Amino acid sequence: MPNIKSQKKRAVTNLKENAAHKAERSALKTAIKKVKVAVEAKDKEAAGKALVTAVSHIDKAVTNGIHHKNWAARQKSNLTKAVNSL
Repeated sequence: MPNIKSQKKRAVTNLKENAAHKAERSALKTAIKKVKVAVEAKDKEAAGKALVTAVSHIDKAVTNGIHHKNWAARQKSNLTKAVNSL
């Protein structure tokens, strides 16, 4: 445990930030999974709606520094190709 006051504060802040990032990563994975499930079920309408949500989550993850912009571009490209193939 840190002895310095500012480091104690950082430890608490890091825990809060970690929890927020964990929730965002979980929501992101769920959104991506919904697109893939809809594509496998060949449900174009559901896949389209899920894609919009997934892209929003992916962009938010980049903005919050959870993922790199190139990772986001690759994910969006792959998901869009999958939905357009229906």
